[in-house]
Amino acid sequence: MYQIKDYVNGEFVERTDLEVVNVLNPATEEVIAKTYNGTKEYTEQAIQYAKEAQKSWCETPAIERAEYLKKIAAGIRERSEELTEIIIKEGGKTRELASTEVFFTADYLEYMSEWARRYEGEIIQSDRKNEHILLYKKPLGVTSGILPWNFPFFLIARKMAPALVTGNTIVVKPSEETPINALIFTEILDTVGLPKGVFNLVNGTGEVVGDELARNKNIDLVSITGSERAGKKVMEAASSNVTKVNLELGGKAPAIVLEDADIDKAVQYVIDSRIINTGQVCNCAERLYVQNSIKDQFIEKLVQKMSDVSYGNTLETDYDMGPLINKKAQENVHNHVQQAIKDGGKLECGGEIPGCTGNFYPATVISNCNNDMDIIQEEVFGPVLPVVSFETFEEAILLANDSKYGLTSSIYSNDMKKVFKAVEDLEFGETYINRENFEAMQGFHAGVKNSGIGGADGKHGLEEYLRTHIVYMNLE
Repeated sequence: MYQIKDYVNGEFVERTDLEVVNVLNPATEEVIAKTYNGTKEYTEQAIQYAKEAQKSWCETPAIERAEYLKKIAAGIRERSEELTEIIIKEGGKTRELASTEVFFTADYLEYMSEWARRYEGEIIQSDRKNEHILLYKKPLGVTSGILPWNFPFFLIARKMAPALVTGNTIVVKPSEETPINALIFTEILDTVGLPKGVFNLVNGTGEVVGDELARNKNIDLVSITGSERAGKKVMEAASSNVTKVNLELGGKAPAIVLEDADIDKAVQYVIDSRIINTGQVCNCAERLYVQNSIKDQFIEKLVQKMSDVSYGNTLETDYDMGPLINKKAQENVHNHVQQAIKDGGKLECGGEIPGCTGNFYPATVISNCNNDMDIIQEEVFGPVLPVVSFETFEEAILLANDSKYGLTSSIYSNDMKKVFKAVEDLEFGETYINRENFEAMQGFHAGVKNSGIGGADGKHGLEEYLRTHIVYMNLE
């Protein structure tokens, strides 16, 4: 049994005066940790320590800041087996995906550390004689990171690594569903000698701790990965101080399969993009558009493979999927399926809550769907794949763009003319072509529409944590 603690100003703090909250294993429903609901006052304290630490941290050479990230990465690799087990217990991931998250996090820290010598300002040509125009890139100051439960360990690094290497300090709030991995992260971080106040972690709810991390006047950037509803609340809270926001919110990724696609490969890639983490990924393929001429053949192969997707307690066996994060998520997914059937969808496989302990749900396919149905328009966040047929390429693009979300998309075709036309016309931040939906750390993970503001990863993700300072220097 883990007792969750905060990490503030370089010290672990156990909040014995607060309401205790049980952390459950979603596969067994057993209590695996005790956390608590943090307070506004404790969050304010952490922010104040981050503010006090920021000036000296900013003055530390970037290459020295980067060395701390490398040491944390090494510590993660040393405790990789323990972290993999914890991520499985907390969130129900498969062992392969949990291990990937651990090592990807270590790689990400090292990748961001390498930007220490690479991010730079500019010298701009002046219209005046003897004048120099200099553009500096400077840290924002104190940043905050509000984390989700679906990739809880990696998201710590995604928010703290670019912040720290560019001279910012940070206060992080892990999800109440998955706080253990964050505790271990801070244990690793505590061993590398990071200056006090540079990294702080406060546990609690989004309504209290998250709100303060967005609303506090000493926060210079608030970054959240979460639902559309949570992102809007953060944006509203941040508006009181005109604080910069970085929002990665929901997605409803379309997967378009044209008649010239390699059907077998497309089927497998679509499935891989739907069942990863039991469908609980914002860039998962959420809706499938298949051209009429291959619809029957494609659905037959899709249903056959989706029916074979196994699920269960991934601590015990290497199943294809684990559980959904909690009972509410299980009920929400099932309600979406039932509503789709009432709306005229045809259940091809899955669609029933298993009669066993744990928040499991089978891989599900629903054909005969249309774009007006809730299951096409609303994020499901579970292993459910609704299928819509279309006649022409132009129709497919219109259907795909008919969404309030705009995070990821994919297309399967060997006609490069149509592929490039799709890239021009699709209203999404990402498009995957003839492959599964999974981003690279050197890319830029960003959406449009209600999927968010700003982005993460690569050069452009790093620059989210920098501001510009333009200097006009007259030497006459």
